[in-house]
Amino acid sequence: MPDSNLPGTELLKTVLDPLLEDFQHWFTRSRHLLETEELSFMSHQEQSDLLLRVKQAQDELNTAKMLFNATDKQVGIEMATLMPWHELVTECWNVAMRFRQERDV
Repeated sequence: MPDSNLPGTELLKTVLDPLLEDFQHWFTRSRHLLETEELSFMSHQEQSDLLLRVKQAQDELNTAKMLFNATDKQVGIEMATLMPWHELVTECWNVAMRFRQERDV
């Protein structure tokens, strides 16, 4: 757990940097699933729409990471930006879990 006595910049580096990497990891995995598998429980349009949202989130994330790194990791990212990414990752986790369950049947 991060030390609450860390200066703001160090706290950002300790918390935000790994969080952005996690988002990148899960968006990449989700994109791969959506691009390579046909999901029987989703219509083609639903799958395409989810893939489009993942791609858009990846673009937003890449921009945020560039800005974060360009400022030597001294600026944060608003919760209003992070929460939709979190919700999208959760949605993708549910899709992946359902895909695995149906595949294993």
